[in-house]
Amino acid sequence: MTDPVVVGVDGSASSMQAVTWAAEEAVLRGALLRIVHAALRWAYDVPLVPQPAHWGPAAEAASWELLRRAAEQAHIRAPSLEVITEILDGAAAEAIAATAETAQLVVVGGRGRGGFTGLLLGSVGHDLAARSPCPVVIVSRPRAGRGTEVVLGVTGHPGRDPVLEFAFCEAARRRVPLRAVHAWTRPAVRAPGDMQPLVFDITSVGEEEARLLAESISGWRERFPDVPLIEHVVHEHPAKALIDASDGAELVVVGPPSRARLFGSPVHALVQHARAPVAVVHHAASHTYRS
Repeated sequence: MTDPVVVGVDGSASSMQAVTWAAEEAVLRGALLRIVHAALRWAYDVPLVPQPAHWGPAAEAASWELLRRAAEQAHIRAPSLEVITEILDGAAAEAIAATAETAQLVVVGGRGRGGFTGLLLGSVGHDLAARSPCPVVIVSRPRAGRGTEVVLGVTGHPGRDPVLEFAFCEAARRRVPLRAVHAWTRPAVRAPGDMQPLVFDITSVGEEEARLLAESISGWRERFPDVPLIEHVVHEHPAKALIDASDGAELVVVGPPSRARLFGSPVHALVQHARAPVAVVHHAASHTYRS
């Protein structure tokens, strides 16, 4: 059986946009859609007055109504799609991450409900991106139409094969070109102990970075000869380069943020400002992606 696409909802407009995107993605993958809602709606040790309402019959009824509306939203976009709904027990990030063990993709909105609590609920996507064993797609805003390419952020660091494989498979699945973006601000450090020069020639370093990109994707170009490939090297901060590239993208694919730099990482900036959904793929992902 094909693993499901999982989408988490919390009642926000962003999560309902995620449902629409996940429904289309489930159809594209020939998978069922599993819509989930976490019952514990405050997952942070922050003193509040008044305290959040306790779980009870009214809260359970409201949760099922939320899931009903989400399923209805999915069927508007994909009438024949098989949809199941479920209330998860626990804090949102941990509960949804547990569903990722048997999912091929987890989808969440990039923003939670309004106010201060909305800020924290919106962080669920960032937390999932750092812990999920399967790719996480964060949908922050609706698109006016479909994009014309998949964008891949390439660092040139070793051990990124799952990120590259996912991006090539998604471009093949969608029958669109893959734009491999490698952004740099200073010459790359090639080995432990190497020192970055204080002064460098932008042209010569740019040529070296272009070679690094070509080497990083050379094997994948051979494995996916039918995927048109655009190599894009730019002297720019990685987050800005990917945000700019996202304007015409159907999907942006990157590796995960460091848990230590979750909210100061390029991935965090990308998710906040990208104009397309962002897929975060773990370097150690064990899934095999099929186009």
